[in-house]
Amino acid sequence: MTNTREWVNWAIGRIEADFNRSADTHLIPLPVPALPDIAIYLKDESSHPTGSLKHRLSRSLFLYGLCNGWICEGTPVVEASSGSTAVSEAYFARMLGLRFIAVVPRSTAQAKIDAIAFYGGECHFVGAPGEGYAAAQSLADDLQGHYIDQFTYAERATDWRSNNNIAESIFAQMAREPHPVPRWIVCGAGTGGTSATIGRYARYNRFGTGVCVADPAGSVFHRHWADRSVARVDHSAGCIEGIGRQWVEPSFLPDIIDRMEIVEDIHSIAAAHEVSARLGRSCGGSTGTNVWACARLAAEMAERGEKGSIVSILCDDGARYRDTIFDKDWLAARDLDVAAPRQAISDFFETGRFAG
Repeated sequence: MTNTREWVNWAIGRIEADFNRSADTHLIPLPVPALPDIAIYLKDESSHPTGSLKHRLSRSLFLYGLCNGWICEGTPVVEASSGSTAVSEAYFARMLGLRFIAVVPRSTAQAKIDAIAFYGGECHFVGAPGEGYAAAQSLADDLQGHYIDQFTYAERATDWRSNNNIAESIFAQMAREPHPVPRWIVCGAGTGGTSATIGRYARYNRFGTGVCVADPAGSVFHRHWADRSVARVDHSAGCIEGIGRQWVEPSFLPDIIDRMEIVEDIHSIAAAHEVSARLGRSCGGSTGTNVWACARLAAEMAERGEKGSIVSILCDDGARYRDTIFDKDWLAARDLDVAAPRQAISDFFETGRFAG
């Protein structure tokens, strides 16, 4: 390329062409026969080329970095991640011929590590998630590269162009359903970008849709939502990869959230097992977190005699977690018994009542 602007134009064109070749993700009904007046849907983000909701975020982060002048030809790109975002970012870095380094905890699922390597990315391991931020910034500084920083830029990168907006896609796909405006949209919080995007879209369009964030019990987000003086926790956020944090990320916007549901890790895992069986496709633990919260909301709506719809997200493929939450030995080693909570979520689907 003869100059920086020419390369950036080429890079944006490459990413946009890739997007143009992609169809939208499916909105899958999750039947609850006992609740005929309440419909639950899952937006299947596992069908993206890199297999998760983070494909949308990564595309947006690269476009945001390019348009802000932070990513140029030859710029090394560095990210701190629990794995899923890094897989998708490695995909886009390879597309643009850029070096990509993911700073990930050693506990990250091996399937994600393998996927990062498949797309040409490198992994720099840290002992705990909290160590990733400083390590990523240090690597970027040493390499004269760009720390793409999903945790800071997620909420502003995802809908600044009104492109790649998951909220717009959900409402468009719901248009011909019996209850086209969802009573609730349920999502988790890793960066906070998805809840921010959905919340802003619902408010701007004056929809009566509430935003519910399903949060692991160990996470700081639900504590911060209830009490803004709480900015971090000293314990682990839990074992559900991709959601929950020990400290409040800059992209988390609590004022846009109408409700938060606290979900124990064992309940997330049990729901992931049950939903995987019912859909005939495997889904990860964060999807289980979402579905557990959906069950609570749907059961409450039924008790009040309400009709309506709930939309949530199938975040990624459970195949990534075959060595963790779907492995009996892994569960046993952590004293996690899914039998009772799985029965509870199964009973919800059959009876419409939920003891969770």
